[in-house]
Amino acid sequence: MEPNQALAIVRSLAEGVDPESGELFPRDSAYQRPQTVRALYAAAAALDQAGRAERRRAELPRKTGTPWAEDEDRSLLAAFDAGRSLTELAAAHQRTQGAIRLRLVKYGRLAA
Repeated sequence: MEPNQALAIVRSLAEGVDPESGELFPRDSAYQRPQTVRALYAAAAALDQAGRAERRRAELPRKTGTPWAEDEDRSLLAAFDAGRSLTELAAAHQRTQGAIRLRLVKYGRLAA
């Protein structure tokens, strides 16, 4: 099941609506109890947040969060010394510009 499908189902349950039939649950249904409704809204919020985080991760460069190898450091420093921009370096190393900037600060090429 796709996360967005699960989110739609949980939201429907939280609103007191049967996700398959679209009918309202009876007043005495467990889905109408305040604690259940609160729990379902909390679950919906968690699913929504997880979906946003997953979409954000998908937009990040491939090597985000991975350790730097010595040869990658040498390549980064040589390219920076040759005048390449942060944007070019980030694309070449498949990392964020912030990661590139921090690495260059670490090696004294940029001021903190």
